[in-house]
Amino acid sequence: MKIFQVALGILAAIGGFVDIGDLVFNSAAGATFGYQLLWVVVIGVIGIIVYSEMCGRIAAISKKAVFDVVRERVGFKAGLVTLIAAQVVNLMTLAAEVGGVAICLRLLSGLPYRWLILVAVFGLGAVVWITSFDWIERIFGYGGLCMLVFAVAAIKLKPDWGAVAHGFVPHLETKDTLLYFYFAVGLLGAAMTPYEVYFYSSGGIEEEWTEKDLGLNRANAIIGYGLGGFLSFALMIVGGALFLPHGIGPETLGSISLGAQVPLGEIGLLLALIGILFAVGGASIDTLFSGAYNFAQFFGWEWGRYRSPAGAPRFTLGWMVLLVLALGIVMTGVDPVQLTEYAVIFSVVALPLTYLPILLVANDRAYMGRYVNGRLANVLGGIYLVVILAVSLSAIPLMLLTNVGQG
Repeated sequence: MKIFQVALGILAAIGGFVDIGDLVFNSAAGATFGYQLLWVVVIGVIGIIVYSEMCGRIAAISKKAVFDVVRERVGFKAGLVTLIAAQVVNLMTLAAEVGGVAICLRLLSGLPYRWLILVAVFGLGAVVWITSFDWIERIFGYGGLCMLVFAVAAIKLKPDWGAVAHGFVPHLETKDTLLYFYFAVGLLGAAMTPYEVYFYSSGGIEEEWTEKDLGLNRANAIIGYGLGGFLSFALMIVGGALFLPHGIGPETLGSISLGAQVPLGEIGLLLALIGILFAVGGASIDTLFSGAYNFAQFFGWEWGRYRSPAGAPRFTLGWMVLLVLALGIVMTGVDPVQLTEYAVIFSVVALPLTYLPILLVANDRAYMGRYVNGRLANVLGGIYLVVILAVSLSAIPLMLLTNVGQG
């Protein structure tokens, strides 16, 4: 069925837009500034759609994934810097997502958190080892759709829809300008984090896309990331309608799930926790694969989940090592939510080296033939490169000046 072919976009969107950090960033933005930052989500959605469509088209036509492109276009030294930065951020994000899965399991079961970290790691490892790429997409992508309960909750909370509409227009109604721009940078970085395009383009290779699949690629990017943006809107509206009036800072997954429980009761809470579990689990898979893809593509190893573990041994070893390292980090007791916020901000710094090669290759007829970028893709791609450069230069100063968003 055609609908199942859009699973890659849904998994990439659920695991990219709605990972543990973005859950907190969107909810906290709503709880702090109401609906004022909804416009940032729109910008992020359009940006990730533009560049994901390019990545999928590059994968379909040139048969090259993002890190193949990075290595070829920026050279070994700059590519190695990008690889190191990407892998550090991937590992931080993976550790946070593993911790998030364990937190969801604890909220659902009441069992000890540290034991559930082990359950999360071995469970994710077993899924990656046993399950085909297609079924990983479907299980986590469609399971994450339980997050739509937050959209229902947003409606039930009866926000001021005029104020919500005004939030889609950039404006500033606060004296804490630095904190406002910190959240804006964080929301944009979370929407366009590099591991999303690493996973998405490699997924196109995994599914053996050709020029016949360019329409599917476009549908994946628009529907998948559009859905991710819609869920981000819902989370921010819930934050503004429920948490802001009561002065609550939703800094844990448990408090975020209250956004569905208060208007919808126990069934809302259960659906929220299941949706968060699949969304964060999907993000773990995205990030784990992204790290292994990056190593394999940069060093020219055999890779791909469509191969057996023995058919791509270094790729398999790569994701296993990353999973063990993530386990070690989480077992130190680090706060998964705070770790993800650091990962999002640091990932912003690496954005230009990820997206510039994509734009260059999408305009290179040697790679793309007649499928090079059109005028609209180039205009949007160029504008977003300027935006990406600006946020990459401002991310760390804003993080330091606002004490990681604490004001």
